[in-house]
Amino acid sequence: MFTGIVAAVGRITTLTPLGTDSNAGVRLTVAAGGLPLADVAIGDSIALNGACMTVTQKTDISFTVDVSRESLNCTVGLDAPGEVNLEKALTLAERLGGHLVSGHVDGLGSVQRFEPVGESWELVILAPQSLARYLAYKGSVVVNGVSLTINSVSDSDAGCAVSINLIPHTIEATTLKHLKAGSRVNLEIDLIARYVERMLSVTAAPSKMSN
Repeated sequence: MFTGIVAAVGRITTLTPLGTDSNAGVRLTVAAGGLPLADVAIGDSIALNGACMTVTQKTDISFTVDVSRESLNCTVGLDAPGEVNLEKALTLAERLGGHLVSGHVDGLGSVQRFEPVGESWELVILAPQSLARYLAYKGSVVVNGVSLTINSVSDSDAGCAVSINLIPHTIEATTLKHLKAGSRVNLEIDLIARYVERMLSVTAAPSKMSN
C-alpha cells in the first residue's frame, strides 16, 4: 500500500529487454534521487509513477525492477529513460498524508489542459468512461503516483473530464511539471470507491448458520 505522497523524483537510467520476442518485459535501473534506500530490501515494493514494482537489486543510490509486458501495456512512463515519481510502500507507523493507494494502475488518462491559474496550476484530464463512476467532486484520484483532489467532473461520450488544482509545492516536488496537453498519465481510482461499487452491485445471498 502507498499514500500517493511522492517521496522523491528518480530517473530511469537504463532499460534492458528480458527477452527477444514482442511479449518480453524490461529490467529498469532507477537512480533513486533523494529517496533513501538504506531500509529497502530485495523484494520490497516501490511505486514508479504510481505503478507498484518489486525491487530485485539495489545499491546505495539506485535499484532495479522487472516490468512485465502486461504492465508496460497498461502504463505510461516506464518504457523509456526519464524522470519518475517514487514512493516506498507504506508502513503502519507512518502518517497517511494522501489516501490509500494500491499501486495498481486502473487506466490511462489524457491531459486536456495544464495552465497556470493565479499561483497554482489547473490540470484537466480526460479519464476513460469506464472510470467515470469512481470519480467524484472532492474525491481522490492518483495521477502518475500523486494523490490529488478532484475539483470538478464533467461527463461526456468521450469520457470523464476531471479538473484538479496543483499547488506550487506539488509542481516542484513531482514530475507533473512536465505535463502538457496530449500527455498520457497513469490513473488509479480511490480504493474505497472500488469496494463501494462491489457492495452495491452484488445481491447478498441469505446467510446459512450452522447449528
